[in-house]
Amino acid sequence: MPAGGVPWPSRAEYLVVEVALPRRSPLPAGILLLDPGADRLYLKLREDWAEWAEPEDAEVLSLIATDWEQQAQQAGAAAFLALLEDRLSNTLRLSERRTVVVGDFERALERLYRQEIEGRQSAVTVIPFRTHVPVYSLRAAAGRFGPEQEPEAEPEGWVPAPPGLRSAEDYFACHVQGRSMEPRIPDGSLCLFRKIPAGSRQGKLVLVRHRGATETGGEFTVKRYRSEKVVTEEGWRHTKVVLEPLNPDYPVLELGPEEFQVIAEFVRVIPIEET
Repeated sequence: MPAGGVPWPSRAEYLVVEVALPRRSPLPAGILLLDPGADRLYLKLREDWAEWAEPEDAEVLSLIATDWEQQAQQAGAAAFLALLEDRLSNTLRLSERRTVVVGDFERALERLYRQEIEGRQSAVTVIPFRTHVPVYSLRAAAGRFGPEQEPEAEPEGWVPAPPGLRSAEDYFACHVQGRSMEPRIPDGSLCLFRKIPAGSRQGKLVLVRHRGATETGGEFTVKRYRSEKVVTEEGWRHTKVVLEPLNPDYPVLELGPEEFQVIAEFVRVIPIEET
């Protein structure tokens, strides 16, 4: 947990609830969001049943949210959700589980409800590199922000810039796969990076291109950077760079000075509720 006491964003799972009423097309009806770490279920179901169902059906449907909340508290959220997946099939249906990274579960629930049930995104004006930062693939980010500086790389999308930034020219976002940096960076996280600033990189979390890796063998990685140096007549030079995972189940990488390229510095994970 960070020094400030606020937990890092974590992986969660959500499902979309669907209602299939007689003589009607299936209706997106709500979100079930599971916090596996706390074994807690967050749910939000629509309340406008009278507009979609006959009075008797609407009355029954309006009681589901309270009933499910009580059952989740009694049986445990994960166990109750598994039970629902096993039993629901006809009028009430559940989607496949989908993984998201969440910082604030209440806000994430509202965000997912707007997206999946109301079918809308927040109406915002995107001003590139001022209000929003680009989302790149790792390879595109290496070209855009690495030493080669290939500015023609097209972003895959845009996400809100961190509060307080007057210029976001040096910032970008990428999805990071793998568990080597958990719990700080959950597998599949959308992460905010900034072009590596001048000064020491010692102890920082950095996005690195490993020149010796194959296309499928981890060419890009995020690790904690440590280096060993020696003083020479010309100044100093690296003798070894150590890239450390935060997850002790993964190995440390030791690289020579010509085997890697630092692309950017990790800033933080961007949870679903901030996108």
